[in-house]
Amino acid sequence: MKKAGATSALLSVGGVLPGFSATSYSRIVGANERINVVSIGVNSRGDALASSFARLENCEIAAVCDPDKRAIEKCIANVKKLQTRTPTSEKDLRKALDDKQIDAAVIATPDHWHVPAALLALQAGKHVYLEKPVSHNPREGEMLIEATAKYGKVVQIGTQRRSFPRVIEAVQRVQNGDIGHVHFGKVWITGNRPGIGTGQVVAVPDWLDWNLWQGPAPRTVYKDNIVHYNWHWFWRWGTGETLNNGTHMIDLFCWGMNLKFPTKVSSTGNRYYYQDDWETPDTQITNFEFGNNVSVLCEIYCVNPKRIENSTVGVLFFGDKGSLFLGSDDYKIFDMSGKETEAAASTLQVDSQNRTNPSQGGDAIHILNFFDGIRKGTPVNAPPETGHKATLLMQLANISVRTGRSINLNPANGHIVSDSEAQRFWGRDYEPGWEPKI
Repeated sequence: MKKAGATSALLSVGGVLPGFSATSYSRIVGANERINVVSIGVNSRGDALASSFARLENCEIAAVCDPDKRAIEKCIANVKKLQTRTPTSEKDLRKALDDKQIDAAVIATPDHWHVPAALLALQAGKHVYLEKPVSHNPREGEMLIEATAKYGKVVQIGTQRRSFPRVIEAVQRVQNGDIGHVHFGKVWITGNRPGIGTGQVVAVPDWLDWNLWQGPAPRTVYKDNIVHYNWHWFWRWGTGETLNNGTHMIDLFCWGMNLKFPTKVSSTGNRYYYQDDWETPDTQITNFEFGNNVSVLCEIYCVNPKRIENSTVGVLFFGDKGSLFLGSDDYKIFDMSGKETEAAASTLQVDSQNRTNPSQGGDAIHILNFFDGIRKGTPVNAPPETGHKATLLMQLANISVRTGRSINLNPANGHIVSDSEAQRFWGRDYEPGWEPKI
């Protein structure tokens, strides 16, 4: 009972005791009210999330939705191993959201569907757990914030590191001034992604509803190197590695520094390693300047696995009394001579290179915080406002790359100043009849 009480107290502030499994958390902390969930977009990350939700007590995956019938079948099979109820299936999310018994929607679709799906879920009276990046373009992020306020439902963004124990601790150390005044930071993502080749126009597979998959995006022909995953590297549907994973790291720097919006964003990059259909940069370097004499450098390397600080992902805070390195859920503090003075190991198992399920235990804590928001009105750790800010910064980096110049911004709201060409990327064109509405 002492252990249960201690764990409950830690979870209330986003912590966790080492050695507790995801199901252990739920049995200690879980409330009586069952939450019925529809999982939308279940090919890879969505499949893992559905299993994470199904593992938690007093939660059931009531329905699984995807335009790919193979993904539906796989997800249902995995969920059935974790709960007694067999989820219903539906390829059209609009029909799935009509179910009055559904309390919450988990959205892990391709990026171009994120906000349109979230708006439909909110309008249907559902709470929303939305994977990052928040949106495909800046205007959609603003729409989500407006809709959350309008419909009064709980929205948690899938920047799950905001619930990781060591991350919370490290951020507090920075904010408490343990390394002094921070004037500069560095964030990075490294990897070794393969090329995607040159796609061929082929018949749409019988397992896929291509019209539903495209949804709000303008229609185009089906090619054999888009579905699944490679859509990340096409501007029509994805946002590149800059938002796919860079969003996580820039979010942590902004959180540690209590930053709002920058005054200037300068980004360079291109597709250097392969000659293929990949449109977004595979290498991208961005500098964000903030009005309080703070700047941060963001480095994205899709095809260069060389680690920085012996980590594939990370954040470095440089202060006038020392520096702090923050990894996936671990941190180190260095003095001004560069000597390591403290180290805090992760309390979770995190594999940043796992595309599908990098941290099941961390997901569990983040999801339980989402449930507390629904059941108790507890503030969620990653509301749309913070998710939009991190997403917007990386969208502005992409806009800088696409226009070939620096972007000046209004630091009050992050809006582009006096640049009509850059402003074109603030929104997007939609397939007629599929435009998202608040």
